Amino acid sequence: MPERLSRLQVTAGLFVLALLVLPFADLTLAGHDPRGVLWRMVQGFLAPDFTAVEHIGRALVLTVMFAVAGVAAGGVAGLIMAPFYDHPWLRAFCIALRSVHELFWALLLLQVLGVSALTGVLAIALPYAGIFAKVFAEHLEEADQRPSRALPRGTDGLSRFLYARAPLALAPMRIYALYRLECGLRSSAVLGFIGLPTLGFQLDSFFRQGEYDAASAIMILYVALIASIRLWMRWRLVPVWILAAVVVLTTLQSPPMGQGALWRFLSEDIVPAPLRDGWDGAALAEWLGHILSAEALPGLIATLICAQIALVLTGAVAFFSFGLIVPRVSGRFGAVAGHFMLVVLRSFPEYMLAYLFVQVFGPSMLPAILALSLHNGAIIGHLLGRQAEALCPELRADAPRGVTLWAWELMPRLYGSFLALCLYRWEIILRETAVMGLLGVMTLGFYIDSAMAELRLDRAIILLIIAGGLTAAIDSMSRAIRRRLGTGALRRMPQETLLGERA
Repeated sequence: MPERLSRLQVTAGLFVLALLVLPFADLTLAGHDPRGVLWRMVQGFLAPDFTAVEHIGRALVLTVMFAVAGVAAGGVAGLIMAPFYDHPWLRAFCIALRSVHELFWALLLLQVLGVSALTGVLAIALPYAGIFAKVFAEHLEEADQRPSRALPRGTDGLSRFLYARAPLALAPMRIYALYRLECGLRSSAVLGFIGLPTLGFQLDSFFRQGEYDAASAIMILYVALIASIRLWMRWRLVPVWILAAVVVLTTLQSPPMGQGALWRFLSEDIVPAPLRDGWDGAALAEWLGHILSAEALPGLIATLICAQIALVLTGAVAFFSFGLIVPRVSGRFGAVAGHFMLVVLRSFPEYMLAYLFVQVFGPSMLPAILALSLHNGAIIGHLLGRQAEALCPELRADAPRGVTLWAWELMPRLYGSFLALCLYRWEIILRETAVMGLLGVMTLGFYIDSAMAELRLDRAIILLIIAGGLTAAIDSMSRAIRRRLGTGALRRMPQETLLGERA
């Protein structure tokens, strides 16, 4: 890779790559009647039926409780690991944790813990611990180091951390923790699609029954929950929320698992089948070869194709939408409508959006690409719009308005930030693309889900390791490209913007 890359080179490279893989993408409609299904969904969404949702209150409460408990556990673990994040073994451990999607963690934990509260909490806490450790380590590194150096010689490391380093990083840590709670609510809702009693479970049930009016009510309440998070989650109430989560989740009953489930999982289930009766190198090589050729390779190719197209479309959505929330571009009422649209799109997790699109288009790459590009494009568009609003007072008095302002004043100034944020989301898009296989899309998640459904957990573990390795590789490539851009775009972005994108 060259030492320096221009913005045009990076943009053109990503765009050309998406065009090259486009002919290999599965964009079929899978024999569905999109117009008929879409019309019935629109009718239901325009007339939400809140009375049909019998257990919505319980599902809402459990969605919040799982999110609070999972984020709190992940945050504490991440904070403990953050001061030691420079150690290679710990960095590798955190990368492994966060490279596996919450749904994949949940599917693994279901084999040991069943449909239990601990399954939901750990499924969120494990990947979030790796994310928190990375982000908190960066906050500590960026904080002023002079107070720590001013302490007397012989001061122990814990005291230096508690009194000289942590207080200076506390403000950005708190901002990021609130953002991560918003992500936790999305993760908690999605866990319902695999059986946990959150909003996703209710949504899945109503869609299967064709009750779109009740499904509409759930989605409205879900968006309201996300949009109002800064009203009901106050820092002084955090201990109360954590205590409530512990109380509620400990009373959640779950079907008992057989004795020795954990031991059986570790000693038998995840051991490669050819090795359960003793070492057999030839059989192991044949077994691995079959997995790599018949499942891993097709899944990797499909995942990369889908993710690359979704990345380019994400950029297109962000590029053309960020001006919608700037009053000097779209007008006062247009900005309100633009804010509403982007908030709704970024509130729904990619998996939930893809689930809706699968009902219309069937299980091809099309629902996954649409969901990924709309959700991630809305996030980037919202953040760029906030930056554009901050730039407007600095513009000259005779600066134009409308599309001219967007094209000739705002876009050139924000293009570095735009490109950097797209590269930030690349890893996340890839993670989410892999998990789309649970909806029938032929990505890596499809083969992982099939292996778990057949109780071939040894095969599933191999595929999960490959999925995690792919995510880590794309993250490394993204960071390398950002370093070689040499634009300083990331340093010029507001701190809250960077925090919001450290997913």
